[in-house]
Amino acid sequence: MNILFLGDIIGKPGRDVLHAELPRLRQSLKLDLVIANGENAAGGFGLTRAIAEEFFGIGVDVISTGNHWADQKEILTYIDSEDRILRPANYPKGTPGRGANLYQTPGGSVLVINAMGRVFMDALDDPFAAVERELSACPLGEGADAIVVDIHAEATSEKMAMGHFCDGRASLVVGTHQHVPTADAQILPGGTAYQSDAGACADYDSVIGMDKAEPLQRFTRKMSSQRFSPATGPTTLCGVLVQTGPAGLAVRIEPLRVGGRLKQTLPEL
Repeated sequence: MNILFLGDIIGKPGRDVLHAELPRLRQSLKLDLVIANGENAAGGFGLTRAIAEEFFGIGVDVISTGNHWADQKEILTYIDSEDRILRPANYPKGTPGRGANLYQTPGGSVLVINAMGRVFMDALDDPFAAVERELSACPLGEGADAIVVDIHAEATSEKMAMGHFCDGRASLVVGTHQHVPTADAQILPGGTAYQSDAGACADYDSVIGMDKAEPLQRFTRKMSSQRFSPATGPTTLCGVLVQTGPAGLAVRIEPLRVGGRLKQTLPEL
């Protein structure tokens, strides 16, 4: 299977580059499944029903999220009825929505798990225990033909630990939240593809996708003058392409950067 995971989509600039590039990528890369982290899609904070449906209409199959998943309150009712949107699995019992789901694709079934780290983040339930529950309930090669884990976390060490925790039991473990693509794409010893952060679909003449004036003001003067807003310059689509073999483990991982300031040549399949 060919699976594309797209990093955090930041506001309208991120949505625009998705519109411009994803239909072509689906065809040229022969994609079986597209997962996109959409927690910053609505003005940089949260996700709305209209934006989610826009994503589904242009070729996104699954939307994962993170600590901003509930910033737009309308999502609290929509997420219960839309199983293509995930929030972190380690939120307390009774939280609206789901943290994992099994999706059917032309190439087979894919379990997608969304988890959130706890280091320098909100105090949630144990993400490793939450991921273990999902992996045990739907093992790779038995319950699912491929498994993707989005670990939304601040600490690189926590993301790496999740990669090794899932090694041999998942097709891909990929980090989100930091919005900067890392250079450590690899296949771990047990066959699980891993990258610490997929980056963001954003303008990189920015501070993690946000217009740089306000973050600079806060860092240099310790004063807030306005709300953060997405940077609106040339936008790069950032993500990770993974190809799985017959056992569901990775046979290839390629970082993907299209357009904007970080563009690169598309990988060939």
